[in-house]
Amino acid sequence: MNRRVALTAPTASRRRRWPKIVGGLLVLVLLLGAGVAGYGWWQLSGSLPQLDGHRHVAGLGARTTITRDALGTVTVEGANRRDVAYALGFVHGQERYFQMDLQRRAAAGELSELVGTGAIDRDLDVRRHRLRSVAEAALAQLPDDQRSILDAYRDGVNAGLAALRVPPFEYLLLRQKPVPWRSEDSLLSTAAMYLDLNANGENKRELALAQLHATFPRVVVHFLTAPDGRWESPLQGVASPPPYIPESTDMDFRHADMKATPVSASSVPPEAGKPGSNSFAVSGKLTGTGAAIVAGDMHLGLRTPDIWFRARLRYPDSTAPGGIRDLNGVTLPGTPALVAGSNGQVAWAFTNSYGDWADWVRVPTEPVTHHDEVIHVHGAADRHLDVAQTRFGPILARDTDGAPLALSWIGQLPRAYNMALMKLEQAPNVDAALTVAPLAGIPPQNVLVGDTQGRVAWTIVGNSIPVRSDYNALLPSDWSVPGTGWTGFLAPADYPRITGRDRLWTANNRVVAGHDLAVLGNGGHDVGARAQQIADDLDARASFAPGDMLSIQLDDRAVFLTRWQQLLQATLARSNDEGLSQLRVLTERWSARADTGNVDYRLVRAFRENVRAAVLAPFVERVAARFPGFAWPHDIQTEGAVWAMVQQQPPNLLDPRYADWNDLLRAAAQKVVDDLGSQPGGLAARTWGEANTAAIVHPLSRALPAFVARFIDMPREPLPGDRDMPRVQAPAFGASERFGIMPGHEDISYLQMPGGQSDHPLSPFHGSGHHDWVVGRATPLLPGPAVYTLELIP
Repeated sequence: MNRRVALTAPTASRRRRWPKIVGGLLVLVLLLGAGVAGYGWWQLSGSLPQLDGHRHVAGLGARTTITRDALGTVTVEGANRRDVAYALGFVHGQERYFQMDLQRRAAAGELSELVGTGAIDRDLDVRRHRLRSVAEAALAQLPDDQRSILDAYRDGVNAGLAALRVPPFEYLLLRQKPVPWRSEDSLLSTAAMYLDLNANGENKRELALAQLHATFPRVVVHFLTAPDGRWESPLQGVASPPPYIPESTDMDFRHADMKATPVSASSVPPEAGKPGSNSFAVSGKLTGTGAAIVAGDMHLGLRTPDIWFRARLRYPDSTAPGGIRDLNGVTLPGTPALVAGSNGQVAWAFTNSYGDWADWVRVPTEPVTHHDEVIHVHGAADRHLDVAQTRFGPILARDTDGAPLALSWIGQLPRAYNMALMKLEQAPNVDAALTVAPLAGIPPQNVLVGDTQGRVAWTIVGNSIPVRSDYNALLPSDWSVPGTGWTGFLAPADYPRITGRDRLWTANNRVVAGHDLAVLGNGGHDVGARAQQIADDLDARASFAPGDMLSIQLDDRAVFLTRWQQLLQATLARSNDEGLSQLRVLTERWSARADTGNVDYRLVRAFRENVRAAVLAPFVERVAARFPGFAWPHDIQTEGAVWAMVQQQPPNLLDPRYADWNDLLRAAAQKVVDDLGSQPGGLAARTWGEANTAAIVHPLSRALPAFVARFIDMPREPLPGDRDMPRVQAPAFGASERFGIMPGHEDISYLQMPGGQSDHPLSPFHGSGHHDWVVGRATPLLPGPAVYTLELIP
């Protein structure tokens, strides 16, 4: 018995100690977890901007105040524009430095130095333009007043960055340190817009046209690329005539020698949104106040945070109403300018002009200078890129006969970069604004302006519109003969203008005709359906308030697809295939809207894409047989040619794989059933919202676990709208802002933005205003009451 007690007593004692040990370990784990979480929160919160209090800074001329309202809209009040630029830089540096860093690096081809090998291909493509060197040269030739503003902004950015307790959280994730801002980096921010708005400076459109011309007779190429006059809505001139369908003597796919090996369906990719925008304006004759209204929504890639930053900038100005210049609108982090908005007397908005700003030059015998571009790669060896430079530009491609081609592109010219756009901030009326437009060193844009006197006008903004002489600007050409090629740049007095109208609109469509069109060129105009719908919406009203402009921006009526719905129904009526009966039922009642819950819209849209791909495939196949890898470029219109073929059904242009044109149309309908009907729930479950669900994310979120990424991304919500209607919308593309501004009456104007002011998940402004953008609710242009106040003291 005693021995038994001796054996069991220690065991019982150990059993009693185990709960204490486990409990202690759990407490230790919890404490460690709390410590790690606390340290993580401390680190993460360290990159939050200072919102209240005082901050002593070097380089500021006088005390400057920064206030923020509940949405995070920043109001900067200073003694002069230079101090305002400094303070705006301070705010941008604290709120948006990582975005600014990505922007300058993307333009300079320096992303790999920050993020590693995944960006090498992008850097190699961009570095060929040597845009950092261009920005440095542009900075060196800026007038003193512009250089002073950029230097003040630079100093403010670096002061704001240095005032953060720890670098922006993205650098912690990348295990990197931010590199200070330089004055030329603001010009690189403009270069990033050149790349975005000018198709990365690649000019693939012209190369594709050359390959089309090398494959087909001229009459065929003109047909395939003809604009569709049904949708054009220019401000000047008339719509284009219907395209001429080539005869069998021009082309006949029924001949044996015209047969080709089928190519991948990706050679006729679906149409996609491209950087563009809507803008429209009405004169004071149509408003209750006598002042004009200008509306704008710039269509760009969407992300968290938004590309723009809401701001109000105020400083003394004897030429301004009440002696205070009061600027309201959006700024681009990376630059000190108010990009779009109002100065209290004039409001302005931009859309991409899609003029022709680049040409390929044949340079088989041109002298070449070689530049060794070194690309630093984080975590890997440097890469070297040899850039062969000619007097016309870098050699980047080959012509159809193998001759080397140099790219002459305005984005590569130092003259195309300056800060003259800021002169719009002092323009007292439309006339003054029109004189600023030809001076601004930015990508050429359509600009609509309206003033407090009620006048509205259109012109092109951008100081580098080339004057062309003695060559075909649509194809690679030889400029070796003196007097051939670009012989200068358009004089300010020669810029096209449209005034004296009560309603104006642009939507990346052809705006002008005749001589003005010849001057601007065609760099890939939009088909025009958006512009026409906006024009019709404007004509439908006799009077306007700012909110009426928002209703036009939110118009998601599917006018463009209505004739395709009718074609689909006619196709299905001719078919006895039971497999197509559900498609017929689901599309016969046409809602004619790109609403999230609509199935008919998605099915009709898919039918059009299938028809377009099938109609163009035999043309693409024949080009690809001569030029492997050819794919139809997104900036060459096809609606005119495709619709003409499916309506007139020319036998000579039918793909031989189909018995007749009705067979092609039926096959396109069957593909809709095969592709979408096989998914869970079948055709009836294929809503437009399922396909058009927001994917507005932070640039680093894809590298993070999903449960972490959701804290820095915007919600994945179904969105209405599409590309060929005013409410342009794709999952990660669309209206980067929407505003309707009546100058002099900013208190009844509005401004919406997706993505919010801040990308910081702990910021009170993370995603601020995003929901209003989603549901289409007007957010006031002017800031609300100040919630936070920070004073910068010299």
